[in-house]
Amino acid sequence: MPVYLKDINEFQKLEKFASVLIVPCRFCPAASLALRKNEPYFEFFKKFLKTASYEEYIKTTRSDLENKGVRADVFESHWPHQFVVCMWTSRRRKKLMKRAMQYHALVVMGCEAAAETIFDAVKSTSCHVFQGMRTEGIMSIKPRFQFPGNIWLELNSVTPILHPENNPNAWVRL
Repeated sequence: MPVYLKDINEFQKLEKFASVLIVPCRFCPAASLALRKNEPYFEFFKKFLKTASYEEYIKTTRSDLENKGVRADVFESHWPHQFVVCMWTSRRRKKLMKRAMQYHALVVMGCEAAAETIFDAVKSTSCHVFQGMRTEGIMSIKPRFQFPGNIWLELNSVTPILHPENNPNAWVRL
């Protein structure tokens, strides 16, 4: 049940910080970008478990921040069990907390659950946490395989969700 994400693009808020760490989730955001750009989700023999369109988006975000004078880096995940941020182990969260202490702000490329995971992991630091993407809905997709090992995603539908600011009766974390 991957979620469909859109970029927030409110990075002007990040320009006031001297350093920013980009924390990407590599599941739903990658699937969303691959679908929007009509590109492969995985090209196993070219990029292995990385999505080219998502990697380009992360690279561009980092470059844009650096061009504004912000020191920017990416918190990399190299193992498949680390790709889905909302399912990180306590060990992975501790590793992020140690790394976050070297930065003034974090930008989470992922859904609200990923942002909450990151916020919880770094709450003992002085790091500010920003969400770089927003959930638009839940995707229904079909994977398509293409020789020699590429996986494409075909979107059936996106079931929209309500955000708290659009629904006054929704639960809000205070």
